[in-house]
Amino acid sequence: MEYTVQKLGALAGISTRTLRYYDEVGILKPARINSSGYRIYGQAEVDRLQQILFYRELGLSLEGIKEIVTAPSFDGTRALREHHDQLLQRREQLDQLIANVEKTLAQSEGRITMSNEEKFAGFKQKLIDDNERTYGQEARSKYGEEAVEKSNRKLKNMTEEQYAAIQQLEADMFAALEQAMEEGDSASELAQQAAELHRQWLSFYWDTYTKEAHAHVAQMYVDDERFTAYYDKRRPGLAEFLRDAVHVYTGTKQ
Repeated sequence: MEYTVQKLGALAGISTRTLRYYDEVGILKPARINSSGYRIYGQAEVDRLQQILFYRELGLSLEGIKEIVTAPSFDGTRALREHHDQLLQRREQLDQLIANVEKTLAQSEGRITMSNEEKFAGFKQKLIDDNERTYGQEARSKYGEEAVEKSNRKLKNMTEEQYAAIQQLEADMFAALEQAMEEGDSASELAQQAAELHRQWLSFYWDTYTKEAHAHVAQMYVDDERFTAYYDKRRPGLAEFLRDAVHVYTGTKQ
């Protein structure tokens, strides 16, 4: 079966403008252009659009999706299996949060007593699952299964005080980083304070700290668009500024 832009947009629940944009950026080209100049899509394009929408739902950028689905090695069946696994993880994550809310309601109504550890268990598991979904495969290939599992266990076993401390550390780091960036000097006292706070933040997750690993992670924030987006959403260029500050801090300045 073939579809025009209007029919495919209606089928998928997206706008015709989105489909035209996908064509322009090369992520989803029509099968052909008919004699009247209309884009015509076939089954292969329908299947690719489904994959694109799956990836969008999982939070990937359009540029990242394009790199995946246009790669010669792209395997649609394997991608579907990965989508399925990730959606199951998301469902488990939601089930844990629902259970957490239900327990909290039961406690507020006097039916049960809930420990402080239980109150935060769902949130910590959500953080682990989010990290696994977004960075898990890459982290395991770079650092190994054991290192990633140790980091996950460390996070899961954090006390309420430790969990609050890591959140505060990150907030303090960003505040120092943004203020230092206004000064424009990655070697300034404030920028180095931000790098030190970043080291402390990492140490909550790592068993051992090395300057080389710290510098490598900071470089990854610039090289990987997912990390760059996380930092740069606060202020454009923040990931690169943190990288530079950490390179000074660790003595690996280029």
